[in-house]
Amino acid sequence: MSRLLSPPHLPSQRPRFARRAPNVPGARPALGRWPALAVSAAAALGVALGVGSGVAPAQGARGGPAFTATTSPHAAAVTLRGRLNRAMATVGRSSGAYVYDLSAQRPLYGLRSTVTRSPASVEKLYTTSTALTRFGLNATLDTTVLGAGKLDDAGVYQGDLYLRGGGDPTYGSYAVSHPQYGTGATVGQLSDALALATGITAVHGSVLGDESLFDSRRGGPTTHFAPDVEIGELSGLAFDRGAVSERGLGSAPDPASFAALALAGQLRSSDIPVSGVSRRGVTPTATPVQASVASPPMRTLVMLTNRPSDNFFAETLLKDLGARFGGQGSTAAGAAVVRRQLAHYGLYPRVHDGSGLDRADHTSPRDVVALFRALQGSEVGGALVDSLAVAGRSGTLEHRLRGTAAQGRCRAKTGSLIDVSALAGICAGADGHELAFAFLMNRVSVDSARAAQDAMAQALVAYRG
Repeated sequence: MSRLLSPPHLPSQRPRFARRAPNVPGARPALGRWPALAVSAAAALGVALGVGSGVAPAQGARGGPAFTATTSPHAAAVTLRGRLNRAMATVGRSSGAYVYDLSAQRPLYGLRSTVTRSPASVEKLYTTSTALTRFGLNATLDTTVLGAGKLDDAGVYQGDLYLRGGGDPTYGSYAVSHPQYGTGATVGQLSDALALATGITAVHGSVLGDESLFDSRRGGPTTHFAPDVEIGELSGLAFDRGAVSERGLGSAPDPASFAALALAGQLRSSDIPVSGVSRRGVTPTATPVQASVASPPMRTLVMLTNRPSDNFFAETLLKDLGARFGGQGSTAAGAAVVRRQLAHYGLYPRVHDGSGLDRADHTSPRDVVALFRALQGSEVGGALVDSLAVAGRSGTLEHRLRGTAAQGRCRAKTGSLIDVSALAGICAGADGHELAFAFLMNRVSVDSARAAQDAMAQALVAYRG
């Protein structure tokens, strides 16, 4: 298995975030793997000296470079601290940073690293790591059709069908899920599964949408749980993220009824007429399952959350955690599950939502890095790192650090609010060491903060400890 974050010319060592293939017949490899960037010895030396980094190299007593490829680890660390300090000096005292060498198991840098502050979307690391841990990497969220009616010899079903949501953020139409996500559970798949499983030819009854897995609050704490344009319409049975058109426009005031209407329409388009009116409803106890469609596996849902920083996915997963492990499908219950999981690692951040939109969320750079340390060497840790954007290549980092030494050598979660910018993840140092970092910057110009973060990422990939 290839190393996670290192140039291929460097000596091989066991990856600390190695992903083991799940012991499932026909299992596919972990998603999101990317080839390590090939770096020549000369280029690596140039990076180590700060060439092309946009930051002048530290100078020795006679004006030469402060360190070379054979410099002691102590001198390299001093130079790294100098470069990081210069970048941090541009973002003010409401910002903090922490860097830890996962390969050598030692801290490299800290500045106001224990002070808590708003993490913005770096908060999603807490939500998604908890989802991976509690549900498991291959778990799915199922959308189900249930019914207790009678099916005659001609395939005519007498009675109502219940469409029960399982908190799958991808469920909807093919026209939305596949162009946007490249995957996802669709109403067409569910309609086909129902016809195949039952031989149904007509429904003399209604389709009733059941969103009771979650509470009825549509937004998060920043809007006092009212609908939020930054999130979408939260529901245990959201169809196309709660939008009323395949172009993502508008929102459904009653997501459960809208999803039921979509299934009835899909059945009719498949020549299975439905006589009743589609509306919301709650599935009676002990109603048998007729058919279901599964979401992508949790590791894919986490990737679809973190790489583009999707607020709807994050808040849906948080409510899924509450519904499954917290006694209620609510934001508060899900946040409590996340806090309990983080407490297992000795971490006690303030967690109020799943996406980081709420400014009441607070954590420190050291806590964020401690999460990576706690998951080091585990399948959950590997899946979490796999889910992150790649510098200069994908997700929210696709257009950042392109053409620099950090391109393809850092994976990270970005975060951005008005006057808040954050970046946290893993970079490969010039010697192949995996460096976990968190830069949380508050009361800043977002553009200036991103420039500082980019300079710091380049300093990390130049580090040769």
